Amino acid sequence: MKDKVKRGGGRNQTKTEGIGLAGGKNASGIKQDEDTSFPVKIQGAGVEPFELQVHGFWLVQDAVMNLLSREEVCPRSNLSLALAGMTLDPLTELQSLKGLKPGAIIRLVEEPYTARSARVHLAHVLELLRASTPQDALREGRSPSILETLTHTHTQESSLPNGKSLKRSSSSTKTESTNQDTVPPEYLLPGSSERPLMALLPNSSQQEAPIYLKDLCLSCWNPPPGHRKMQGDFMYITVVTTEGRRFEITSCPKGFFLNRSTEDVFDPRPAQSSPLYHCFTDLLCHISPAFKQTFTTLKNRPQPPQVEAMPTAYRTLTWLGPPCASRTHKNTFSRLGVDEEAPTQVPDWNEELQAARDLPQGSLEERLQRDRVLLQVNSAFVRAVIQGAEAVVDGFVEPVNGNPEDPAFLWGGLFMSQGAASAVFGGERGRRAAQRLELKGVQAYSDIEGLEGLHTLPTAIVDYRGVRLSAQGLAPGLESSEQDQETNPASRGLLYGVNAGPQESPQRRQLLALLARAAKSLCLQRHVVVAANGHQVPLFTSVDSQGLLGADGRFYTLDVFRTFPADANFCPEVETESQTVTEEEGSNKSCEENEESKGCRKEGWPENYQADSGFPKSFPHSLCRLRPELVQAFIQHKHYQFTQHVREKLDENGGFEECATTSDSRATSAIRAACKEVGSVSDIIFEMRFNPSIFSPGVSLPQSESVSTKLQQRLLREAAAFIITHQIPAFVEYCLQSNETPLDGASLKQAVHQRGINLRYLGYLLKAISQSERKEHLRHIMRTVIGEIFIRSTRRVFNRFLQGVDVPSLSAAVSHFLCCLLVPHFMPTQVGEETKKKSRRRGRAVGACESTPWSTLTGAELWNLVCQDAVETYNISDSFGSGPNYLVEHYGLQKLSLLREFCLKTGVQLRLRDYYFDNQSKAPISPDDILNIFPVVKHIQMPNVDASKACRAAQNSIQKGLLDQAHEHLKEAAYLFSRVCNDLHPDACYCYSLLARVAYQQGKTAEARSVQLKAVVISERVLGFDHPNTIHQYVLLGVYMYAGGEIALAQKCLLRARLLMLTVHGEDHPYTATLDSCLGLVLTGDQGGQFLKNALRLNISFFGSTALPSALSQHLLAQWMCSKGDYRGAMTHEKEALTAFTSLFGEDHPQTRCSKEFLSTITKQAVQVERVIRQAGADNVEQTVECLTPTTDTILEQIVLVTGIRNLTQSDRFQEYKKRHLERKAAALKELGIKLTTEPITSETGNSAQETGCGKEVEDGGSSVENSNKSQQEQPEKDVSVESAFTASVESHVPGPAEQNQHEDKADGDRADSDTAGPDAVVKTVNLESEVRAAGEETKTNVQNGVKSSTVNREMKSEATCEEMKSDKENGEINGARDFTANTSVLKSKGTWADVVVSKGIVANGTRGKDTAVNGVADNVTANGIVEE
Repeated sequence: MKDKVKRGGGRNQTKTEGIGLAGGKNASGIKQDEDTSFPVKIQGAGVEPFELQVHGFWLVQDAVMNLLSREEVCPRSNLSLALAGMTLDPLTELQSLKGLKPGAIIRLVEEPYTARSARVHLAHVLELLRASTPQDALREGRSPSILETLTHTHTQESSLPNGKSLKRSSSSTKTESTNQDTVPPEYLLPGSSERPLMALLPNSSQQEAPIYLKDLCLSCWNPPPGHRKMQGDFMYITVVTTEGRRFEITSCPKGFFLNRSTEDVFDPRPAQSSPLYHCFTDLLCHISPAFKQTFTTLKNRPQPPQVEAMPTAYRTLTWLGPPCASRTHKNTFSRLGVDEEAPTQVPDWNEELQAARDLPQGSLEERLQRDRVLLQVNSAFVRAVIQGAEAVVDGFVEPVNGNPEDPAFLWGGLFMSQGAASAVFGGERGRRAAQRLELKGVQAYSDIEGLEGLHTLPTAIVDYRGVRLSAQGLAPGLESSEQDQETNPASRGLLYGVNAGPQESPQRRQLLALLARAAKSLCLQRHVVVAANGHQVPLFTSVDSQGLLGADGRFYTLDVFRTFPADANFCPEVETESQTVTEEEGSNKSCEENEESKGCRKEGWPENYQADSGFPKSFPHSLCRLRPELVQAFIQHKHYQFTQHVREKLDENGGFEECATTSDSRATSAIRAACKEVGSVSDIIFEMRFNPSIFSPGVSLPQSESVSTKLQQRLLREAAAFIITHQIPAFVEYCLQSNETPLDGASLKQAVHQRGINLRYLGYLLKAISQSERKEHLRHIMRTVIGEIFIRSTRRVFNRFLQGVDVPSLSAAVSHFLCCLLVPHFMPTQVGEETKKKSRRRGRAVGACESTPWSTLTGAELWNLVCQDAVETYNISDSFGSGPNYLVEHYGLQKLSLLREFCLKTGVQLRLRDYYFDNQSKAPISPDDILNIFPVVKHIQMPNVDASKACRAAQNSIQKGLLDQAHEHLKEAAYLFSRVCNDLHPDACYCYSLLARVAYQQGKTAEARSVQLKAVVISERVLGFDHPNTIHQYVLLGVYMYAGGEIALAQKCLLRARLLMLTVHGEDHPYTATLDSCLGLVLTGDQGGQFLKNALRLNISFFGSTALPSALSQHLLAQWMCSKGDYRGAMTHEKEALTAFTSLFGEDHPQTRCSKEFLSTITKQAVQVERVIRQAGADNVEQTVECLTPTTDTILEQIVLVTGIRNLTQSDRFQEYKKRHLERKAAALKELGIKLTTEPITSETGNSAQETGCGKEVEDGGSSVENSNKSQQEQPEKDVSVESAFTASVESHVPGPAEQNQHEDKADGDRADSDTAGPDAVVKTVNLESEVRAAGEETKTNVQNGVKSSTVNREMKSEATCEEMKSDKENGEINGARDFTANTSVLKSKGTWADVVVSKGIVANGTRGKDTAVNGVADNVTANGIVEE
């Protein structure tokens, strides 16, 4: 970072609580508060004097903005500051004011209103009176935050909604909550099939907003007549107080006063004894005692934290609305008209966006300001798009053109259209794909760093009521007629494109230079196409793109929907044969046909590819393009092949050292051969570029480019095959090893997109899972994939269905569609009869509703349409069966989960109530249950550059075990996120979650809890109250609360996570086992045993009885049974765990020995208890059986390990790599005559056992870390260190270098050597802070000695080192820079928990055993812990 943010003790720790812009720092960095802040005294404007802490670098207007947000001043506005009788300039810095010192008196001065500022003041008052509640968020379709309601207690302090009161209430009831145990309701117990929706959104603990006024609106005498305007009247307002009195109020420059007008008589003169008030609420308090009382209560109420009060940049849709929408609708005083004030001019969205992009970026403060302005502009643009889409589709806007097939609309500075349905692209499906790809192309050009001067228009697409509209800002320079543009392209500034024609100018050369730089960043190849007039046109972009010089002097690129290369899997070869224009076209075609008839395969396809995969095949539209993530992964794969070829060639010619030392031509020849082999566009360096015009219909390429064309066709075929042969198998393997695989359609989409897999491959993914030998272990993925295919096909049918529905019938039509979808054999007569009954009660006729076409749709017809679409799009047949019950019985899908997915994808909002779909005689969803249809918008994501860099720096520090450094980086990132987006961003949620984990690792439990509270609220508001990430954040919050002694609140959080889990996916998922393990540990009584037994059942069903997760569940269940005195049952389960450990690690492994010791302890205790019981029976004395009960610290440590917050990592391969690396470097330096200054190799290997703690590592059955980044097998930075599972989670959902799959055989061999520990292996008793941290420091020293010195002769570094650095960089920056996830659990790795122990042992029968321990440690025996590779 250019202007690195200062770190250290000077920063206030409350920075993690969020810092607003008003309290921000200046460009010199994050300054210490004590250096720049000082108190001043505020007086005047009718407010009580108070002190304000100001900063010297603030501008006067910053101080004013801060004052306006204070409770003492709010809702006053239009104020200025005066010092010593002099009014202060708003743009003056406070530190430059003479006489301003600590304790100085600054006076508030009431400035005269203008007509506009008076309306702004009234709008501010209305915003305060409306007092948004969670019910308001539901009514507006925004996802609410449930955390405050969930953690609410019945103490007086805890009723406060802000975070501070929450902390006070939690601490004040800490003892009480520790001794209480939350009883889970029956619907949350394992095996329950009840899914109540009412529990998802409990009633808020916040009090309902009181009624301040009966009415507040513009007067019937408004607007003022001319003669009153001349005397300063702005507007007339009518107020009806709660006492029933009516007043007429005049707004004027000096404020507000009562006039003498009535409903019948206009008399604008001031009323008798009516004072003039500058603030509108002061006048209301004067005329209404009831308003004064309620308003005082409103001002004195505690303010919620910023993360709950601030509006989100973009609306996060919720599929559930208030249970009674009519009752929650209230008077918002909208008739006052201040919200609907018509702007003085239509906003120029393009100019606003480009002006924001052109802001300076020299300093940190400038970059933060630029990012914040970009986010604000784009957020306002998206809100305008939503309003415009509603206006257009609802019929309030007339088209500006006369084309009924492609109507275009102008609204609010937006150009909105559906796009032309071209037959070349595939009709309606092609039109929608073009709109989506245009947005992706704009995003790609916008994300290019350092490319200044090339602009794209603000773009968004919105789906509303079955119509997809594309919205863009108006580009300058496009006002000329179409006829002028055809005759003279330069008349609209067209400088680049197929239709631009030959021209030469400085502006064109400048544009071409910008496009060339963009093409390099996007890996696009410069190529030549043949225009319609026969001319050959060189291009840096796709054939459709155009480059414009706007009237504002900026360069724009438009029509970028074919920016990314084509997907050859969905481009049948018969359509691509005619692309190359040649005189021998016919002969070449016949030659190709002969080759095909002989069974020859085209260059680029693997052998038997078409027979095995069925590709290439056709698709409903012809705009199938590769994702940018796939392009980067494929380039990484080719780079690995390149290095392998170079290494092989050099080994054949004498080795790398000899060729590099002598600098002969053998190295050049090897590089040239490798470039040709992998398909590099250059023959001297590795460079992969792709031609976006290859396999594009309607594009002709010249014969002179035939060699390049064949190479590009080969590369695209290889890239397409790479999805089938590498990416999809890697995703399936990840799902087999991980317990945090996708839960719903959104998480599935994110997971496959991060690996470059398009959703059109869901059918093939389903086929791959069904053909897998372990498909039973992948049933949760198959369930999610089937549900996503079903809902996406249903959405396309629903879009067509809505086209024939008029507005008055929307609710009835949508409810009828959902009944046909979810109820088997549903007949429309049921809906008709129900509607007729209701209409009779209401006294309305229903003849029109009965005769509409949509009402005749039956369940069977709808099912056939959905199945037909699924076959055409995903090439699946007989997967849906005959009805919805088949999906439930065959795949375990829940109808409630399907309903949720459908509503989220279509924008439908349902009334909050419980729905039952098993009743065949009654429609489960009525028209009254359909509350609204909201627009679903897709938009450009604006980057948080500096905050993201700080997050990546923290990830690197975590991977190296430098937790203190990671903590500072994360605090820095949290501050930067608060400056740019007020923390309300998905990346900010990830940052805070990671910060909480690091703080917990450092022993800062209170800070971890506080930060995690914010992470949960952000996830609920930004991602959704039932998003899978929200589930995970609740689990982490439960762990930190349990660590702080808040057991009851921890139980509530875990139960909330389970409720969301059951609603989103159901119980049959590996992550449910993690949840149930935690619940079994924190709950007491028999219910804890139910959850532990269910976790064991799930782990066995997904991972097998001998897998590590199952063994861990066996141990936890044995521990629980010991606490209940059931030693026989505990012995049975611990024997199973011992069997699993023995099969996994062998007899001599520390974990196996620990399990044997624990089993011996149970056996001895069982014998002793049996002896005591027999003795008591003989003596006729009642004897209490003593139980082995784990301590709270032991339970906490087990929860931490189960959830993956903490674990140890060790790798003997690191020592092996260092040995090989130093040997190679020593040989190279010896030839150059340079003395090797590093430590002897023998010392490196001799200390490996001490460094690793246990000497040898455990076999890893393919953890998500390895699947995501195989290059870490030899990564020098990955030494022994304290590392939590979130170290791996940084990359757990990121597609790793696919070329590393070829390392698996070698890696398996390495792991086989370290499966069992040596006979002299020592199980160390590790103090969780001191000794582990010491191991990390020792690691750091070894890394410095063994790795950093390798840069002495940079040109002589091994190929492996270069490759690992490359793969690590690309994983972190290319594939994983934006999609942050923190969901890796220890259950996904085959490790040992023998190395993480609790310092306190278990006391059995009043004495502490010397050689045995239960979940603790005694001498060298441990009973829990985990090691992840």
